[in-house]
Amino acid sequence: MSFIEPHLESILSCLNKLEDSSTPEWGNMSAQRMVEHLSDSIKMAIGIDKHELAIPEEKLPSMLSFLWSDKPIAKNIQVHFAPENYTLRNESMEFAIDEFCELWINFETTYDEAPRKTALHPYYGPLDHTGWLRLHAKHFTHHFQQFRLV
Repeated sequence: MSFIEPHLESILSCLNKLEDSSTPEWGNMSAQRMVEHLSDSIKMAIGIDKHELAIPEEKLPSMLSFLWSDKPIAKNIQVHFAPENYTLRNESMEFAIDEFCELWINFETTYDEAPRKTALHPYYGPLDHTGWLRLHAKHFTHHFQQFRLV
């Protein structure tokens, strides 16, 4: 399976197709909630939102193997850091996309300034810039498929 290129232009070409009224093919997220969820993953990658490792360390090699595989993320997957009961933090979809863009630029700047930086993902462990780009590509593709944007 191919995944979206993790570059702001590619991502925005998908996000700009999203409408407030867009409904998912699976799951219960609203369109704006999905954008805010993608922003949350960038906060994790930057180190703004910190989480503990949620799996035993001995499972990291198999999780990393999945990350680098061409296998897609499963539909309807539930993770503890993306609660179902969630209050939107942005006033509109436009503001949610603006927040996403600011965070993406911050993500790129953070890793440009500290190329050896890592940030912990609860299921994949510490990831560097390359690892986060791979995860974002898989994760964003998953949600863009959910909303028929790719």
